[in-house]
Amino acid sequence: MIRFANDNPICYMATIENDRPHVRIMKLWFADNSGFYFEVLSPKDLNRQIHANPRVEVCFFNNPKNLAEGRELRISGNIKFISDAAIINKAHKDHQFLEDLGGQSVNDYIEVFKLEHGDAHFWNLKTNILQENVMNHMAF
Repeated sequence: MIRFANDNPICYMATIENDRPHVRIMKLWFADNSGFYFEVLSPKDLNRQIHANPRVEVCFFNNPKNLAEGRELRISGNIKFISDAAIINKAHKDHQFLEDLGGQSVNDYIEVFKLEHGDAHFWNLKTNILQENVMNHMAF
């Protein structure tokens, strides 16, 4: 699960605001045994939405040339904001390119969060066809 997410960091994240779903493309910062880490700039709608409702779902897809080999990993749970200075400083260093794009420091705006517990399952076309509505769910 961790390796699949790190190997396929471009994903889709769904949030809810006023009973309305919002989905956007995200890039996983990294995943390890402690969770799936992301960062967001505080002025963004995403940041406001997850502060109001921390329940999210994220979908990773391996995007193979042969779609029959396609796999997705869906994880859902509550996010937790990170206050650890070492992790936040690493996020600033790893995302220096944002300052080049914006022409100003983004250090005051980056917030780091993670999914550390929840539900996860893999899906692929073959098992979807052969096993109607059966998914092996895992807790993480």
